[in-house]
Amino acid sequence: MPPLQPVLKRKVDELFLRWLSDPNTQRALHDGLRCIRNAPRSYDVTRGGPGTPPDVTSYRPEPPDVTCVLPLACSRPVRASSRSPGHRKVQPPQEDPPPPASSRCIPAFYFPHGRPPETLDVDAALNRIKRVFAEFPQERATVEDMGRVAKACGCPLYWKGPLFCSAGGERTGSVSVHKFVVMWRKILLMCHDEAARFVQLLMAPGSEGLVQEDFVPLLQDVVNTHPGLSFLKEAPEFHSRYITTVIQRIFYTVNRSWSGRITSTELRRSIFLQNVKLLEVEPDINQLTEFFSYEHFYVIYCKFWELDTDHDLQVDAWDLGHHSDHAISSRMIDRIFSGAVTRDRKVQKDGKISYADFVWFLLSEEDKKTPTSIEYWFRCMDLDGDGVLSLYELEYFYKEQMQRLDARAIEPLPLEDCVCQMLDLVQPRIPGKITLPDLKRCKLAHVFFNTFFNVDKYLDYEQREQASLLRESDPDGPELSDWEKYAAEEYDFLVAEEVSGDPWDDDLPSELSPMEQKLNTLWSPLAQRSIAQTLASPGNVDLYACVDSGQEPRVTGETT
Repeated sequence: MPPLQPVLKRKVDELFLRWLSDPNTQRALHDGLRCIRNAPRSYDVTRGGPGTPPDVTSYRPEPPDVTCVLPLACSRPVRASSRSPGHRKVQPPQEDPPPPASSRCIPAFYFPHGRPPETLDVDAALNRIKRVFAEFPQERATVEDMGRVAKACGCPLYWKGPLFCSAGGERTGSVSVHKFVVMWRKILLMCHDEAARFVQLLMAPGSEGLVQEDFVPLLQDVVNTHPGLSFLKEAPEFHSRYITTVIQRIFYTVNRSWSGRITSTELRRSIFLQNVKLLEVEPDINQLTEFFSYEHFYVIYCKFWELDTDHDLQVDAWDLGHHSDHAISSRMIDRIFSGAVTRDRKVQKDGKISYADFVWFLLSEEDKKTPTSIEYWFRCMDLDGDGVLSLYELEYFYKEQMQRLDARAIEPLPLEDCVCQMLDLVQPRIPGKITLPDLKRCKLAHVFFNTFFNVDKYLDYEQREQASLLRESDPDGPELSDWEKYAAEEYDFLVAEEVSGDPWDDDLPSELSPMEQKLNTLWSPLAQRSIAQTLASPGNVDLYACVDSGQEPRVTGETT
């Protein structure tokens, strides 16, 4: 029985024999062999001499050189060499050609953890920290000592809470110099700017960004130690509410990707870290209007408390429809509860939104000029999610607006005329298709949105003079944003009601009066403490439960 052979080898041999037996191949091989035999001595075909090979027709018959006659397809020509056959030089493998000089000169340009400094003396930085720890008993720092440690690290004062927790202080009550130095050395070597270090300090291991719960240690330390919030020490019920409000404002402004996770890149593009630095030098917390203002929290929480008639820290569509005297259309209210702009999946199931979602709603409703608010309302109006506001979607919202105007005995503008006006206002790049970049590029996006779902602000726009509109749209106009103006007006109104003894009607039972009397000592002329007098409800509030982490705030004890 013949031995087995690979099928591929047998096929190759078969094809080679077929090619070799072809008459044309035979003639070509004989002609080639004849040319080699008749080659003159002056042209050594085995050496491939210089110049062009002589014409075959001019060759004269010569005795063939046996050493030069090579079997075809059997071996390679032997070159004349002074070396003996046993000393053949091994050719090194050829390497890829080097890249062009221009590509080798491109410097690194992507630094996700910050651009590394040219010189970094880690040992000197750690020695400064060790000298500070040497002044503490047993070289262990408590949370009260972390302010000095933060300064030794070159960090803002209010990084002390995250520094303490990152080194394991929340578990043991203090931090040893060894654990802190190990932690800080790792951060110095990995992270090269403030944003990267801040994220590394607060972020949970294995996470890809900062989630809402990561900000709790920082903000709890602000509540406990900032002089502008000292009155809250006697009203712990509102710690979690204030912290929740600030966290939602941080994500509303910083998390431009709507991912629910803040990255170091987003932090670099925001002004949040600059505001954290200002906490150290600004004793009046209300001056930090971007995130930390207590007055802004007061306004937001009061508005929520007015709508939350059963005070379960949730509002349904019927409650939210009462905002601003039913100014927003019911179709837009339904879109808010559809899940288009809320992260909590229970919204669609239970038909209610939490206080955290209400913060996003109120910020977007009262200032439709910010990038986040434009994205918020565009998501609501984009019914099919194709990224374009079509004529059908504009008609869907404007029909109810026309009915609401008719109910007020006001003749509405026909749909065709309204759409033409809005297209002229927005000037989309693709005719007839309004996209999100078109609205962001338009300076009157707030007018566009109010036209389709806020009848009060639509009428207010129609009644204003053109000159005042031009002043508002002028980038060199007033520095206060629409939200800051709204918050200032509402805060003054709420304080005036408190001072006059005419609290807003929220159907609160009379049983609240003991708590109001208990918190009456918190009152100041600036009315910073009036939230505690008006809104306090007996019971203990779980701090972490109120932070939007997929669970609604829990209130234990008697609730009114």
